[in-house]
Amino acid sequence: MSNKAKAALAAIAIGLAGSALAEYPEKPVSFIVPWPPGDLEDVLTRMIAEDFQAEYGVPAAVVNKPGGGGGPFPGAVEVATAPADGYTIGSFVPAVSLIGHEIDIPELTPEKFDPIGIFLTYPFVIATSGNAPYSSMQELADYAKENEVFLGHFGDVLTPTQVTKALSSTMGFEWAGDAAFDALDCNTLASGDADVINTTLQLILPCLDDVKVLVSITGERISKVPDTPAIGEVEPSLDISLWNGLFVTKDTPADVREKIAAVAETTVNSERAQQLAEETGALVYWLNADESAAVIAEDKATLGTISEALGQ
Repeated sequence: MSNKAKAALAAIAIGLAGSALAEYPEKPVSFIVPWPPGDLEDVLTRMIAEDFQAEYGVPAAVVNKPGGGGGPFPGAVEVATAPADGYTIGSFVPAVSLIGHEIDIPELTPEKFDPIGIFLTYPFVIATSGNAPYSSMQELADYAKENEVFLGHFGDVLTPTQVTKALSSTMGFEWAGDAAFDALDCNTLASGDADVINTTLQLILPCLDDVKVLVSITGERISKVPDTPAIGEVEPSLDISLWNGLFVTKDTPADVREKIAAVAETTVNSERAQQLAEETGALVYWLNADESAAVIAEDKATLGTISEALGQ
């Protein structure tokens, strides 16, 4: 073998060794948020991405991938089909890990994701316009037995929607109709597109004085609307809260997971993240991977109760 050929082979070997030894992260990282910009998961994930970029010196950006009223599943598919290397990270609501593998989406079957950590409990609410002829869930139930009431939600298979429909079932009334929206905010109610919406408090804060919050789908009352009962006060069997967390696919290396978690935990415990919690009534915190897995297991059991209430 000539000296020139040997030198070429040596250069290739050095290049391969350098690639093998390269530490994560060495290229841009994407955080997939499967909703439009502006809600709490988006704001907090952007904070995490900013801190990730500052910590590791690589570009990190949020990519919003809403599902057109069909929930978070297109975004989840993007994470599921990306290489398991930590460069595509999902910022997901419960439905992705609880039911994503059960609704005939081949890319999500079997279960694809492991939690890095849960960082947010949404101040999820059932709300209506300020001039609606009902001010509580019981009054809504009585009214809906004689009148048509249309429900707006983020997707029929999502946990908040399932809880809302299970609650109406246990209270003995049916919605006249319902539809999924990418955004449910002040305009949704003002336009009359829906009579009642299932949304986060963050999205109706600008018009909070002009709406009625009937119940919160949270484990405890929301500080911004302290007179509104939590779901467990109205129907104990449906006591559940809605969270958001960071997820990666199951083959993602442990050291990669640890680096993502380290930044995220620091971010959500930061002053600016906790200030957002105070302003919106959300709970912002960090549960590690094991703690998050335990929450997911408990929520799967609660979904069984919800399915029974819906006759599924």
